[in-house]
Amino acid sequence: MGGYADDLFNIFYRMEPRAMVREGFAYGGQGRRDFQEQYGVLETVEKIEGSDNACSRATKKTVRVLRKPGASPLLFGKFLMNTTAFLALEDISDNLPPYDESVISVDMDDALQQAYEQLEEDIRSAMKAHRGNKSLMSILLNTLLLYPDHPYDFDEIWARAFDPQTKEYVKFLVTEPENLTREARYAKERTLIADVKEELRQGRRCQIYATYTGEKDVTLRLETVLRREGIRVAVLRSSVPTDKREDWYERQLKAGVEVVICHPKLVETGLDLLAFPTLYFYETGYSLHTLRQASRRSWRIGQRFPVRVKFVTYSGTMQETCLRLMGKKMLVALMMEGKFSGEGLQALDTDEDLMSAMARELVEKAGVGESADAVWRELDSEREKVQPRPIEVEPEPEQESVLVLDLSVPMAAPPVPTPFGICLLEPSTSAKKRKKTALWPTASETNVQLSLFD
Repeated sequence: MGGYADDLFNIFYRMEPRAMVREGFAYGGQGRRDFQEQYGVLETVEKIEGSDNACSRATKKTVRVLRKPGASPLLFGKFLMNTTAFLALEDISDNLPPYDESVISVDMDDALQQAYEQLEEDIRSAMKAHRGNKSLMSILLNTLLLYPDHPYDFDEIWARAFDPQTKEYVKFLVTEPENLTREARYAKERTLIADVKEELRQGRRCQIYATYTGEKDVTLRLETVLRREGIRVAVLRSSVPTDKREDWYERQLKAGVEVVICHPKLVETGLDLLAFPTLYFYETGYSLHTLRQASRRSWRIGQRFPVRVKFVTYSGTMQETCLRLMGKKMLVALMMEGKFSGEGLQALDTDEDLMSAMARELVEKAGVGESADAVWRELDSEREKVQPRPIEVEPEPEQESVLVLDLSVPMAAPPVPTPFGICLLEPSTSAKKRKKTALWPTASETNVQLSLFD
């Protein structure tokens, strides 16, 4: 299904032709349009123009009917319930490695904390003075999410508000963020570097997600600070076509890249990052769908190593508020899908968008004292109730280094340790032959995927 109800029209006519005829849908274009009208979403656009005839007050009206994404719940009950099997990875989780999500909360440096608190106070005052201004809300909340990760190159922040006296929109100054030095390594960056080095020492490649990739490019900042530490980094850009991204990853692996940085939407669907068992959300954004998709890129059929997803945030900032609200929304979403029982969650307002919830917490200082880590721990405990953790058997470091990174070969003498525990050696002829047969660890053995169902 491509998102539109009539995408299923032809296959329903093949599977359930009697039911389609009984419902009154003829095969062909007209039947498809009727099906979309009854079970899909249509948008009617009317454009009314005044007539050019000076002797008449007639108007000219044009009507367009547009097909929109979406489907009626009746579609599920009438056609999908008895003809469709719905499968999820959780159904075969006993044969998949452990999956763990954790929150790394970091305290800001003194200079950054003072600058952020001043920025937050200015924004809070502006939002109190102009309640309900949606454009103001979007600009200012994105500034609070971005500033701790990119506290330099900021100009004055202006917004517009409607003046009821002049009946026009007027600009007003909100704040002028303090620009800190770009040469320093800030607390969140230091924490990320230390954690990435530990993962690399264990022979685990890392994928890092960041959502701000425009004028103030956080992915470029991360690439710079990681390269200074001697880590081999690559950045996936949107300029790489969708159908070329898998080949792009293969080229980076052959080049010895240890860490890949990108926007989570670039790998949201269609990619299996089996070679990257550790994923970091340096920034999450506020799209729950994107977060759910991107966080599962490594936990796929064929993965043989424990998958670790880590959310890195500054404590006491809008980043932590956003992550905490995302965790609550995730609990509700899984409850609605029938994954969790939903005890204690019925009172949560599922219709409120995340942007409005963050704005309310900023103005009212609600949720103070409740950490994102606590919410995600609750999510993890709920997941364990329906999906027991398999016994985690950690492979030996030598084996994991060979299987995951595929960068070392057997030697007569023990290898000399490096700062990360990863040795780049000139592979022997036999090793080259083995690498040609399979780039991914799962392809080095036969019947790996089928063994999941034994």
